[in-house]
Amino acid sequence: MADDTRIFHRGDYRPYPWLVDRVELDFHLDPRATEVTGRLHLRRRPDCPGEPLFLDGKQLELVAIRLDGTKLPAHRFRHDDEGLTIPDLPAQCVLETTVRIDPAANTALEGLYLSNGTFCTQCEAQGFRHITFFPDRPDVLSRFTTRIVADRKQWPVLLANGNPIRREELADGRHGVTWEDPFPKPCYLFALVAGDLAEIGDSFTTASGREVALRFYVEHHHRDKVGHAMQALKKAMRWDEERFGREYDLDIYMVVAVDDFNMGAMENKGLNVFNSKYVLARPDTATDADYQAIEEVIAHEYFHNWTGNRITCRDWFQLSLKEGLTVFRDQEFSADQVHRDVKRIEDVRLLRNSQFPEDAGPMAHPVQPDSYRQINNFYTMTVYHKGAEVISMVQTLLGTDGFRRGMDLYFTRHDGQAVTCDDFLACMAEAGGRDLAQFGRWYSQAGTPRLTANGRYEADSGRFILELRQSCPPTPGQPQKLPFHLPVRLALLDRAGRELPLRLEGDTAAPATERVLELREEKQTFVFINLPERPVLSLLRGFSAPVVLDCPFRDEDLAFLLAHDSDPFCRWDAGQTLATRTLLQLTDRFRSGDDPERVPLPVAALRQALLDERATPALRAQLLTPPGETYLAEQVDEVDPGAIHRARRFYLGRVAGALADDLRRLYRQLADTAPYRYAPEEASRRSLRNLCLTWLLLSGRPECQTLAEEQYHTADNMTDRLAALRALVDSASPAADALLADFHRRYRSEALVVDKWFALQAAAPGEATLERVATLAAHPDFKLKNPNRCRALFGTFAHANQAAFHRPDGAGYRLVAERVTELDRLNPQVAARLVSAFNRWRRMEPMRRELMRQQLEYLRAGCHSSDVLEIVDKALAAETKA
Repeated sequence: MADDTRIFHRGDYRPYPWLVDRVELDFHLDPRATEVTGRLHLRRRPDCPGEPLFLDGKQLELVAIRLDGTKLPAHRFRHDDEGLTIPDLPAQCVLETTVRIDPAANTALEGLYLSNGTFCTQCEAQGFRHITFFPDRPDVLSRFTTRIVADRKQWPVLLANGNPIRREELADGRHGVTWEDPFPKPCYLFALVAGDLAEIGDSFTTASGREVALRFYVEHHHRDKVGHAMQALKKAMRWDEERFGREYDLDIYMVVAVDDFNMGAMENKGLNVFNSKYVLARPDTATDADYQAIEEVIAHEYFHNWTGNRITCRDWFQLSLKEGLTVFRDQEFSADQVHRDVKRIEDVRLLRNSQFPEDAGPMAHPVQPDSYRQINNFYTMTVYHKGAEVISMVQTLLGTDGFRRGMDLYFTRHDGQAVTCDDFLACMAEAGGRDLAQFGRWYSQAGTPRLTANGRYEADSGRFILELRQSCPPTPGQPQKLPFHLPVRLALLDRAGRELPLRLEGDTAAPATERVLELREEKQTFVFINLPERPVLSLLRGFSAPVVLDCPFRDEDLAFLLAHDSDPFCRWDAGQTLATRTLLQLTDRFRSGDDPERVPLPVAALRQALLDERATPALRAQLLTPPGETYLAEQVDEVDPGAIHRARRFYLGRVAGALADDLRRLYRQLADTAPYRYAPEEASRRSLRNLCLTWLLLSGRPECQTLAEEQYHTADNMTDRLAALRALVDSASPAADALLADFHRRYRSEALVVDKWFALQAAAPGEATLERVATLAAHPDFKLKNPNRCRALFGTFAHANQAAFHRPDGAGYRLVAERVTELDRLNPQVAARLVSAFNRWRRMEPMRRELMRQQLEYLRAGCHSSDVLEIVDKALAAETKA
């Protein structure tokens, strides 16, 4: 068992007793024996006299140690598994250490490791301690100079943070490059890359007229797949100048794509290291969704230059200071590039499907956590996406101009500092002239608030009385919650769907057709006056707060909102609520054995949405897509995944059958003979056309399979080809297996497309999927050590195929648990993300609940990393609290 069971608490923060003014690093690269020399220019903080120097360091072979140029005798220092301690140092000195590390053996991909022969680093959150001795914490900011020496033939490209200042040709076939970063940074932003890579160059002229060199580095056979990412970077740079006044600050900006990476990308100062999934795109290998994701992630990492790098976190409890804020910024950027309404729906769907369950599970934690055991486990949907929602609410409360003033103050006041979420909120309050003290509870309280709304119309007085209540369920360590400060955007619609002028009783402001109500108490009542008829409530417009909405809408009101609401989110949400009600009724029927045919389906409302040409095709596709099985499972007290799956399949099949003629006609109308290009309008059209195809196959009409086969063979792009193949696999078409084999033959040399091939089969419905996944795990192309491949197969199976993973015999649980124990020895971070599929075990029906508990006990006995054990322990601890 892991012996690292320490709990770190936010309240225990103390400044590091030493300043590290400069760091000089010297790397002599070798796959099995890289030597790293680090020279730290140290100054003792005046307020920390006498405190020893402690430097983090793990799995480092200490070769030499010198103090001010003199070898330090062994009795002057202590070296153990955690790092290096030197108790007696002068107030100012230079400490030099030389260590030896083994990058080729680093399967955890944390620190310095090899990916397809390329050296690269990942130092966030605590990877730098696997490279050299250093205070591995984000509040120690230093200026780095990095010299890299390697064999010129094997590793001709040598990259690090900052600007190159010196190049060397050495007599033994090696060469060296020295890089200097003029900006102080924490060590988690350090990066090094060395490899035989193609360079793709461009440039960007900033608003002030400076020329910035842009460089992408990829494996040579990928050089034709970088164009979209390069253009996305240039758009992001221009957008940040225009929206937030932020210019790039170095002479060069570099992006490197590698196949082996635990995360999506990393914002290292001036040298971003990316999972190749978020850089490489060509029409025949990447879908519209891939193109959009690349644009988002490229922008996200670039935006970190100011929100994360120039201003960084004081400690890891403040992780959302950079991540939540930067997710908000990339969401705003992406909304400006595509359809803003659809982007908002996509963000909310992700939040509801992933973050809300996290908030309701054993790993629930505040946006600003109070404690952690393993920081890698707190790179969560809560920190990132709920954190972004918190920022969005600040903008709602302050208005766009007030929010911009707050951001300007934040950048001016804290540039070059390591700060806290409280510092950010203080800037917003000061610039916006608002008291945000109560709003700060969004950072300190875990859980998803529930907003209950009840409206009553008084015809004789023309008043509409709206009562709003808020509550928040208990979460681990927080049994009771204080009221949140909740912005609730709303409108009232007349029977033609027009927004009515809103005047609150006692309010002298001019009427507006949309208002933001601020709910601060547990219960508040708002009275609207001068309304000539009973209005229809359009509530929580734009999803103005991340809450669960409980409002007793009648089915006819939901159908009306689905057809007429001018707010796209509320329109979509009404359809989701209508579909959820129907699907839960069907689930009850399948659990009890009653006849599901007796449940009425909202066919007329869906047909109206499908054929509504006022809406973009992408919005119509969203309106037609029902809630997923994960979301539906969160709506019931005791989960039967099999019943939910059968109910959703029944719903899809019956609705598709009723709409088949409309779907087929629309499918034909949306055809396009022009060559593929990625653009919002074209992607929007393809999204609706491919949804039509998917539903047509689920309608059960045999002739529709021919449409999918024709599209698969004639498509000139991955979006349409993969959509056709997915529709055939999802409908269990007899043609699916042959086309899966053809797909693999076509793309077996394209790693990212082979990932899609694995994921497609892992997501397939049916009892045989588990056996197929087990077989695919032995496929020559499957690599457990590669995070992308592992996530494609086992991550998809465990997280995206609820019926197969939750098979009644428990075989799905055993398969995933066995892989987790194997992964735990190779890459604990990937293993921890996979084991989270067991988090909601106590909400299952009794038979599955016991089977999942048994596998959690098996994992607790067989796993060793603190990454996995923290999640397992918290999941099992929930048993005593249920």
